[in-house]
Amino acid sequence: MAQDGKGGVTYQTVDAGYFEKRGLTRYAGVASLWALGVGAVISGHFSGWNFGFATGGWGGMLVAGLIIAVMYLGLTFSIAEMSAALPHTGAAYSFARTAMGPWGGFFTGLCENVEYVITPAVVVTFITGYVNSIFGLDPAYSPVIWLAFYVIFVALNVFGLELSFKVTMVFTLLSLAVLVFFWVSAIPHMDFSRWALNIAAGPDGAPVELPEGGGSWFPFGVSGVLATLPFAVWLFLAIEQLPLAAEESIDPARDMPKGIVLGMVTLIVSAFMIVLLNPSVEGVGSFHLATALEPLLDGFKAIYGDGGVVILGIVALTGLISSFHTILYAQGRQIYSLSRAGYFPRGLSVTHSTYRTPYVAMIVGSVVGFGVMLIIWFALGAETAGSTIGSVLLNMAVSGAMFSYIAQAVSFILLRKNAPHIKRPFKSPAGVAGAVLTIVIAIVTLFYQVQDPNFTKGVLWVLVWFAIATVYFALYGRHKLVLSPEEEFALSGGKGEYKSH
Repeated sequence: MAQDGKGGVTYQTVDAGYFEKRGLTRYAGVASLWALGVGAVISGHFSGWNFGFATGGWGGMLVAGLIIAVMYLGLTFSIAEMSAALPHTGAAYSFARTAMGPWGGFFTGLCENVEYVITPAVVVTFITGYVNSIFGLDPAYSPVIWLAFYVIFVALNVFGLELSFKVTMVFTLLSLAVLVFFWVSAIPHMDFSRWALNIAAGPDGAPVELPEGGGSWFPFGVSGVLATLPFAVWLFLAIEQLPLAAEESIDPARDMPKGIVLGMVTLIVSAFMIVLLNPSVEGVGSFHLATALEPLLDGFKAIYGDGGVVILGIVALTGLISSFHTILYAQGRQIYSLSRAGYFPRGLSVTHSTYRTPYVAMIVGSVVGFGVMLIIWFALGAETAGSTIGSVLLNMAVSGAMFSYIAQAVSFILLRKNAPHIKRPFKSPAGVAGAVLTIVIAIVTLFYQVQDPNFTKGVLWVLVWFAIATVYFALYGRHKLVLSPEEEFALSGGKGEYKSH
């Protein structure tokens, strides 16, 4: 039996066993949610953010980081309100589905899907860079390391929600401890002017090194600050994944906003400290970090020498592993929610009969991410791919994230306007103004991301991704939707129950 819904979609009736095979378990409290949010982002404080020195210099990186922090505050306040009001695993898709209908929910979910499938691939390339540097391995064997990390951490996510959250908590606390240890170690070795300001714009506009430092805070001017925005995103990317844990949270209406806000405060402090201290360490500098794959490890080496490089390298890996593990968690829940509602093939949302985790979604999402990496690796050749794959993947992840942020901010504004009756246990202190700022900054970030030559390579893959998924949904998926919690809420007009049309 099928029921016609608005927006050119059709709902099919499923038996009780459908949802029994797709059950989740509630476990997470505020501390677990905080660890999930911070753990997902923290790799960005270990690698990736530092490429912004090549486009903005130290001051450009600082100001770009502040602008992006404003964008994320507007976003996180908005999603904290929406996640408490709509406590479903669908998160971004759920918000947009209620605000903009099934097609709006589909495209928002698809944007977020690109982010959560590709971001673990970006992180594992940074992990591999650290591993190769620590043990002196030949980069030609990088795909073997990628595969090993995927297998290990998908397994940890599959074999129990409690285990997954405990691993997340351990790695998040270890990562923060490593960062605090680095900050304390770096302060006595700081020479800000000599090293953090040792980069300038050459005659052709490319960065050049100033041997004695003392350069401008903004060697590339205002345009350099704006060009640095996509790299500054890496300091906060993926904090927005927290609402995906709504159906595994003990009290999402109360705990989700607290977890999101505490996570943002933690990340803002950490981001400022790493941007200030990592390039300021004697012997490091902004010029070197502009192209470094292991910036934190380079900082440790400069302070403690190469004698303990293996131990220091393993210590520096904790943040990357933390993010890899937690974003795989988010990837599984994101695919699960779209599949449970019928937007993606329904088989992807089946949960493990014993552990109640969306193992099919995690495995398939990981296979797709790994497959994209292999395609780029062999298409470009191992030597070229080794130096560019991280940047290509990063551009794919960030572009998906920016479109998702714009859609979520628009959803927030529409829900405030069109659904004021929805119960909101938490209200964003930034209100509509915060959502508007999020949209503006995300659009500007996308505009400057286009200037990166690797963006074109990355965005082509994103367009192929969108085309395949859109054709599937238009021809098949939209006729096979299911009244999942997200769909029931949207169809009831936010009253929490579905009423037949």
